[in-house]
Amino acid sequence: MTAPTPEALARSGTLDDLYPQLATIGLGAGWAKPTPSLWPLPHKTFKPFHWRYDQAKGALDAAGRLINTELAERRNLILINPLEGNTYASTRTLVAAYQMIMPGEKARSHRHTPNALRLVLDAADGAYTTVNGARLPMAANDVVLTPNWCWHGHGNDGKERAIWLDFLDVPLVHLLDPMFFEPHPRDFEDDAPETLNSPLLFPWRTTERRLAETAPDPTGRHGIEIEFGQPALDTVALYMMRLVPGAATTPYRTTANTLYAVVEGEGTTTIEDQEFRWARGDVIAAPSWHTQSHRARDGAVLFRVTDEPAMSRLGFLRSEAA
Repeated sequence: MTAPTPEALARSGTLDDLYPQLATIGLGAGWAKPTPSLWPLPHKTFKPFHWRYDQAKGALDAAGRLINTELAERRNLILINPLEGNTYASTRTLVAAYQMIMPGEKARSHRHTPNALRLVLDAADGAYTTVNGARLPMAANDVVLTPNWCWHGHGNDGKERAIWLDFLDVPLVHLLDPMFFEPHPRDFEDDAPETLNSPLLFPWRTTERRLAETAPDPTGRHGIEIEFGQPALDTVALYMMRLVPGAATTPYRTTANTLYAVVEGEGTTTIEDQEFRWARGDVIAAPSWHTQSHRARDGAVLFRVTDEPAMSRLGFLRSEAA
C-alpha cells in the first residue's frame, strides 16, 4: 500500500479507514491496543525452576569425552529456564551454566561486556582462572569475578577435572544491546603470575570465617548472610547465606531476579506453590516478584546471585514481605 499523504489521513471518514493507513507509516492507535502497555503488578513470565548437579555431572562426563577446548570456546551446560520460546536465559536478566575443564586443558582467554563470575564446585590443586594477567587459584566453594571487559581464561594443571558454576548478566546485555566480545591476541595468558590477594577472588576459608562472625539477617529473609563487594559487580550482587537447621526463612517477594546455588547441605526452597528439594551444587531460579523462602534440613549454605544493583540503579527495585 502506498504511504498516505497528510491530506488523505486527515480526510479519513471512519476509524476503519484510518487504521490501515496508520499501519503503512509505522504508527499505531494507542487507544486501540489489543493489550495494555502498563499493568498494576509485574508479570510473572520466567518460571521457578530447579537444576540438579548430579544430572549435570553425568552430562559433563559425556561432554568430557566428546567435546574438547579446540571444538568449543567453553565446555558448559547452560541452565535454560523452561519459559516457552526461551532458548538461553535462566531468568530475565541472568544466565548460569555448569562448566568443566579437564586435567591439562586450557580454555582460551577472551573478554566481553557482560559481567561474569564463578562459584567453584569441585576442584583440586592446579585449577585456576586468569583475570587481566593474574592467575587466581580455584578451590571448592571459592568465588571468582571476571567483570565487564576483563581478559579471562581458565586452566587446569592438576590431575582431576574441575567443575564450577558460571553466572553472567548476558540476558540483560541482550535486552540493552551493548554486546562486545574479543578473543585474546595471544590465545591464553600463559605467563600470568599467581596471586591470592585479589579483590576478584573470595576464598571459601575467608567466607566461612565471615559467616561465623555475622549476626542473622534481622528481616529473617536470608538467614546469616554476608555480601561480596558492595556490590561485587555493577549489575550483579553476590551473597552467601547460612541457614540454621530446620528453621524456615521469612517468605518475601522482590522485583529482583535471583539464582540460588547450594554450597553446602540439603533442604527445600518454596517459590509460590512449588517446593524444590535441593542438594549441594543444585541451582534454583527465583524470578522477579515470586514469593520465596528456604528451609535447611541439617543446616546449609546458599549462594545468592541477584540483579539487585541493576534494578536499584534503574529505580525498579522493590521488595516486600509476602
